[in-house]
Amino acid sequence: MLDNQLLKIAQDFGSPVYVYDAGKIESQYKRLTNAFKDVKKLKLNYAVKALSNISILKLFKSLGSGIDTVSIQEVQLGLAAGFSPDQIIYTPNGVSLDEIEEAAKLGVKINIDNLSILEQFGTKHPKIPVCIRINPHVMAGGNANISVGHIDSKFGISIHQIPHILRIVENTKMNINGIHMHTGSDILDIEVFLYASEILFDTAKQFKNLDFIDFGSGFKVPYKPGDIETNIEELGKKLTARFNAFCKEYGKELTLAFEPGKFLVSESGYFLTKVNAVKQTTSTVFAQVDSGFNHLIRPMFYGSHHEISNISNPKGRERFYTVVGYICETDTFGNNRRINEINEGDILSFKNAGAYCFSMASNYNSRFRPAEVLWYNGKAHLIRKRESFEDILNNQIEVDFSTKTKKQLVK
Repeated sequence: MLDNQLLKIAQDFGSPVYVYDAGKIESQYKRLTNAFKDVKKLKLNYAVKALSNISILKLFKSLGSGIDTVSIQEVQLGLAAGFSPDQIIYTPNGVSLDEIEEAAKLGVKINIDNLSILEQFGTKHPKIPVCIRINPHVMAGGNANISVGHIDSKFGISIHQIPHILRIVENTKMNINGIHMHTGSDILDIEVFLYASEILFDTAKQFKNLDFIDFGSGFKVPYKPGDIETNIEELGKKLTARFNAFCKEYGKELTLAFEPGKFLVSESGYFLTKVNAVKQTTSTVFAQVDSGFNHLIRPMFYGSHHEISNISNPKGRERFYTVVGYICETDTFGNNRRINEINEGDILSFKNAGAYCFSMASNYNSRFRPAEVLWYNGKAHLIRKRESFEDILNNQIEVDFSTKTKKQLVK
């Protein structure tokens, strides 16, 4: 988006505010589908946890996407957005059998990654199709917190436990309709992804009635000029050839599924903040903005990089600033960044703010969560109101302490 468009949105809707460019979301979706255009059956299931606003979900529905959900609440949100149950896959971790059964009653696709839960579910509901999440023991991802396919991960059933899975399936006579993996996020080396895919193909051979194989996602997007990213086009060519060959070997045209989140929405997002103060210390110049890790926690949590620009003064001389928030702990967005000269009242724009940004926001310090705006067809649409003090109090219940008398308080 253009800086003047972002400035106008900040003026009209206030700051801080999240802005999403629908055009960028659509182009990323098309880029991924084009990379796998030679697969006869392809299904993209947008990972709701990345950005769960219902208008974003409806946008993906209009593009032909399904959705990947990790909680019963995300399942319900997907249904509210108009997705049919067969367009939703539910991939939880560490939830109760009760929640999985609740999702199953809604008719969505079930993905299980726990031997105990698999056996319990199969015993009670052998006719309900189930996908199994495999842990391929492949280390991939840009940070330990987002690498989920390694041997110490809590996610998935180990490939070394395939005999246990087969025994459960045989004993319960349950129907396994899919095999799934997810190795991690920010994957750079497609050869690592292809290596993990071979493990998934070998696993799939053990199950004779599959409908789909889900390869997860984790494709890296660029975070700064000249940054490297996952080569989707090369991956598309190589994995398509291997997948089509496997389908011939398997004797059935299976669906190749992905569950992209960050790849589809990260670059669409901008987080706009206003500079409250410029503070010079003995060693640092701080730009203090009207936000903090209550709104954007990724730099503090993952060490993630978000390009920061001063859209109020794009031609000003560059200086070095450390951009920080207003929270009562250290909340540094960017350390010693080269940014066009900043003055109080300027609007700073954080890029790559579409994925895992608003969705991880909180009311820490009793601050309000920001508004969300969708830029669609050349117009700004408010898709979430800024919270108010009434919203903070809405679900709280006061205890009336005035009924206690002095006599009651004295022992």
